[in-house]
Amino acid sequence: MKTLERLTIYVGESDRWHGKPVYLALVEKAQQRGLAGATVTRGVVGYGKRNHHSIHTARILELSSDLPMVITIIDTADAIAAFLPLVQEMVMGGIVVQETVSVPHHAPVSSDHNENYTKT
Repeated sequence: MKTLERLTIYVGESDRWHGKPVYLALVEKAQQRGLAGATVTRGVVGYGKRNHHSIHTARILELSSDLPMVITIIDTADAIAAFLPLVQEMVMGGIVVQETVSVPHHAPVSSDHNENYTKT
């Protein structure tokens, strides 16, 4: 089992970094710096310290302009440590969580990975 670090960054959908959504800018910076991977998840409902008086939702009839966005990055401790100062600079409103995780399985993707799957 491998031990890695997970960086979880919570921001609002409307948060910006040099005019670009901060969640997108973070993923682009992570890719440019060669981190293993990043995923962005849009929250369905949530609130935080900044907007604790209102709950932001993704209900169809109620359009919210600031849904919660969660960026997850998993890589080695050294890679996360090197990336963290940039994250702290970019995230002006939100929270950043770092934790050690155990990875019992990680299947590397190869160019022929779809050939290994069979339909039943």
